[in-house]
Amino acid sequence: MSQYRKMVIRQRKWMLYLLSVIVLGAGFSPYPMFFFGLLLGSVFSFFNLWILHRNMERLGEVAIRKRKRASIGTLTRLGGAALATLIALRYEEYFHIIGVVIGLCLSYAVIIIDLAVYYVMQEKRS
Repeated sequence: MSQYRKMVIRQRKWMLYLLSVIVLGAGFSPYPMFFFGLLLGSVFSFFNLWILHRNMERLGEVAIRKRKRASIGTLTRLGGAALATLIALRYEEYFHIIGVVIGLCLSYAVIIIDLAVYYVMQEKRS
């Protein structure tokens, strides 16, 4: 399995772990509105991560075959973030907008932390 595939699997696992912790927080915390917002943002963030991974794989194939350039889906990911924000603003009684914004940033935090952990582990091996 390629390094890229391993990285994708690791990042998806971490996002699923985070989503399960957020669901537990929404169910058992005294702040359900914040956790519902965090859950909404995290679900859209997970979707954006999936779109990013899929489009990066396509971009790699296009680069190998030297065909026409492909996009990485920036407009789709921005649209998803806008939709999550609109849902939170429309249903303010259920979702906390700050939680949605933090949730939308979670996939990028997972990518950065995964990269840092990967390089620390590489340094320890050598």
